[in-house]
Amino acid sequence: MAALHPFHLAFPVTSLAKARAFYGELLGCPEGRSSDDWVDFDLYGHQIVAHLSASEAGHHRTNEVDGDNVPVRHFGVVLSMEEWDAMADKLRKAGTTFVIEPHIRFKGQVGEQATMFFLDPCGNALEFKAFADPSRLFAK
Repeated sequence: MAALHPFHLAFPVTSLAKARAFYGELLGCPEGRSSDDWVDFDLYGHQIVAHLSASEAGHHRTNEVDGDNVPVRHFGVVLSMEEWDAMADKLRKAGTTFVIEPHIRFKGQVGEQATMFFLDPCGNALEFKAFADPSRLFAK
């Protein structure tokens, strides 16, 4: 398997203070460079950049996936099952309102996975997921 390369994702937020509190404090993403209009975060080795753009922030549409209304525009990370369980517990203890509660999707199928969806304070949707068998990430 080839080495994974970090991805870069820029996304809109309504407030850098809210982004810092959510990504930096709650999710534990170390902060990188910043300016008055944007801030970099390290999301499990990937560079995500919160850019001030209130009119673009938030999710607007959903699609049905295995019985759930999944936000079309979302991002996140694939964790180990242990990390996923710990993150779900951390988010619950923080009082996070889930768009889609933590659960197992595609039970008994090749794509079986743990998933949860939640919003950042600017309305952006995130999905954190995990596979009991990580080799199934792209399995058909």
